[in-house]
Amino acid sequence: MMNIDEVTNMSLDMFREKSSGKKVVLLYPWTNYRNLFLTHFLHDTSRDFLYYRIEENHSQLEMWLGELVRGLDETLEGFGDNLKAALELRRPEPDELGEAFAADLKALSKKPYALFIDELDRVPLDQDFKNFIRAVVDNIPKSVQLVFSSRLLTYQPWYDMVERGDAVVLGTERRKDDVMFRVEDVSKPRLEVYALGRGHVLANGQPITNWDGALPRNLFFYFMDNHLVTRNDIFEVFWPNLPVKEATNVFHVTKRKISERIGLKIDEEGSYELTQYSGGFYTPSDKLIRHYDAADFQLAVEQGMLESDDERAEELFLQAVELYRAPFLQTVDMSWVSERRKALRDLFAQALIGLGRIQKRRNNDMEAISYFIRALRQVPTREDVHREVMLLYIQNKMYDDAREQYTRLANELDSILGIGPSRETKDLLDVIDAES
Repeated sequence: MMNIDEVTNMSLDMFREKSSGKKVVLLYPWTNYRNLFLTHFLHDTSRDFLYYRIEENHSQLEMWLGELVRGLDETLEGFGDNLKAALELRRPEPDELGEAFAADLKALSKKPYALFIDELDRVPLDQDFKNFIRAVVDNIPKSVQLVFSSRLLTYQPWYDMVERGDAVVLGTERRKDDVMFRVEDVSKPRLEVYALGRGHVLANGQPITNWDGALPRNLFFYFMDNHLVTRNDIFEVFWPNLPVKEATNVFHVTKRKISERIGLKIDEEGSYELTQYSGGFYTPSDKLIRHYDAADFQLAVEQGMLESDDERAEELFLQAVELYRAPFLQTVDMSWVSERRKALRDLFAQALIGLGRIQKRRNNDMEAISYFIRALRQVPTREDVHREVMLLYIQNKMYDDAREQYTRLANELDSILGIGPSRETKDLLDVIDAES
């Protein structure tokens, strides 16, 4: 079994120090921290550990709470009386659901435990959710720790919790200063993986061009992009219609082909598995050093979004824009690739928007407009960005350009979403008409 401290250079005691006394731990899944901390939970015998993953079709608050309480009730035999009663109300208030859930968590065990809720980004972080989670955190004891993973964090309700000491955000540190990066005592083969574009891989500087079919190549990139997956997760993506026995056989053959393709490019003898299996999850193997452009790109954007210093944020956003050479695996037609491609495209747009707003604060209006227009090529229905462009045109008395921008927005909204501009944007058009 792998030694967690050796792989991560972080001990369980170090993790406990960071999260000690926090009712809420927030993790980014696209960093190594999410995998590290989940592994820590799985190996920590001092507390109980519960895990729930929000499904795609259970995104609404009452829906996923109902599924969560049913799942925990099956496991724990008797969990959730308060939440069940609240969910049976005709129109339960979010704070009532939060108080009921907190009461159930409080009654569950006298021993400290953690409840890990995965894929929180599938839930709309609207006012109902904010009211719900605030009520939960206000009412649970210190012995209960809620752990959430989400691709992006909203400012609220988390900021207030962090400020008063109830929550901690982990996984946002700069990669170069990250405890996950250290000088290796033993030389290991290196994989350089470039998924932004058509997708190509180098092993110790040698390109892997022959994958013995599309399936090994696609599974390779899936493993690179998903650091913590179960066998069922993999089967649902690649072989949803095969019986488990057949899917298992195909999976192991395909995984072996990946190892062979990597091994052929490495001079030294040995087995170079891309993944290792522990605690029911496939995680990155510690026998290889990975460099992955999509992960570096996402990290740069996320850090830029959280950065308060404009110069540092600009540096991060420019780094991200440079990394984004083309859409993610642009020649691969699979559902998981399409979803990831869209998510990374949206992050690329966010980097451009961030650069535009920095230039706007510096009064470099034309440079700001240029960045905003580039962003709108990726996300043409972002009405707020269209308005920023219109306002900059108005400030520079470029009224025809401002009116043309409004027309472009109206056409995009109508053709893509079947709706018209909001009242706020229409009011801006009135300003253009009045001043021009």
